[in-house]
Amino acid sequence: MSELQADILVAGAGPAGIAAALAAADCGCQVIVIDDNPRPGGQIWRGGPGSHLPDKALQALEKLRQHPHIRLMPATRLVMRIREGAYLLEENQQASQLRAEKVIICTGARELLLPFPGWTLPGVTGAGGLQALVKGGVPVTSQRIAIAGSGPLLLASAHTAKKQGARIVGLLEQQSWPTVVAMMAQLWRWPSKLGQAITLFNRHYRADSYVTEALGDNCLEAVKIRQGGREKTIPCDRLACGYGLVPNLQLAELLGAEHDSDGIFVDEHQRTQLPGIYAAGECTGIGGSELSIAEGTIAGYCAAGHPQHATPWVARREHWQAFALLLKQGFSLKSELKNLVSDTTVICRCEDVRWSEVSSLENLKHIKMLTRCGMGPCQGKICHSSLRFLKPITGSQTRPPVMNARIDTLCLPDEQAPHSPT
Repeated sequence: MSELQADILVAGAGPAGIAAALAAADCGCQVIVIDDNPRPGGQIWRGGPGSHLPDKALQALEKLRQHPHIRLMPATRLVMRIREGAYLLEENQQASQLRAEKVIICTGARELLLPFPGWTLPGVTGAGGLQALVKGGVPVTSQRIAIAGSGPLLLASAHTAKKQGARIVGLLEQQSWPTVVAMMAQLWRWPSKLGQAITLFNRHYRADSYVTEALGDNCLEAVKIRQGGREKTIPCDRLACGYGLVPNLQLAELLGAEHDSDGIFVDEHQRTQLPGIYAAGECTGIGGSELSIAEGTIAGYCAAGHPQHATPWVARREHWQAFALLLKQGFSLKSELKNLVSDTTVICRCEDVRWSEVSSLENLKHIKMLTRCGMGPCQGKICHSSLRFLKPITGSQTRPPVMNARIDTLCLPDEQAPHSPT
């Protein structure tokens, strides 16, 4: 097992992680950046044949790759903390032990997918999932695509698919028209976002609309929707359905950082309550790339011991935190979405667990033990978030290893093994 040394470990190579690494490295720190994807950029700056990244993303990615004080390790996961300041990493088919004085958690967010009849049919993905597929080169030319759910990601996904030749046959926002209009009326405070909304607007956009069922025998053929109290059916080849984002908290839970469902708790320096552990970006609360960059920069400077360099970024953080609050309030999910599941609706896609099997259970540990919900390849990333929206759930599922890992990686020598469970 190889051994690595760094002043700062940045976990996540999205906008927040890149900003944190550059800030810390500019202060002279040796920084290692890990990400479980093969390319840096996170979900929002994802590269690929169908991607067209903004100039600021291309410039940041180039600086990350070229900086002499930064080592980028793609396709690498933090598996567990061995002891304070020592971490077990897995890269492809080899394991490494890393010693780092500071850690900045920049693990981002993932889509909130809510179950409804037919949501497991081939052809149904998340809204962000569709965007990732298109950016990765999946052909969608002339395909009829319906996009539904909530939040600005719907417009971005529709724009990405349309540029690659898709036909958008429905763009459905669950929130009401008055709420959407009231939110749009506030965008003058963030001119770049107002311009972005105008650019991305699609004539098929409808508020007060959501999918009630996906139809088809062996693959998606059409979707049933409820629009302003009326039901209709839309024939389509793909359905992309996402209800916003939820913070990615597995690493925070593994390390013991305090958090709630909205994100990791941090102070004005982006510090968690744990010594030497910082957090920035969507894992501290959903707010977009601008807020992530501000938080990441502050975290990087403060972790490097130069909080004075972060001062100009504090006002930017506050500016974009206000935007994040507007989005959170404007795109809150309606309670009607909880009523779409029936007893036969699949909740856990990995283990084929139905709603009837979990509807009476209230603790994640019991749900896993009795039904295997959350024990499949995704390790509860999809179903546990859905369950927390559908009903009150207690307990946590995270324990070492936080990611799927090879047995060889976990076979540490006795002198390196954790002294006690994390």
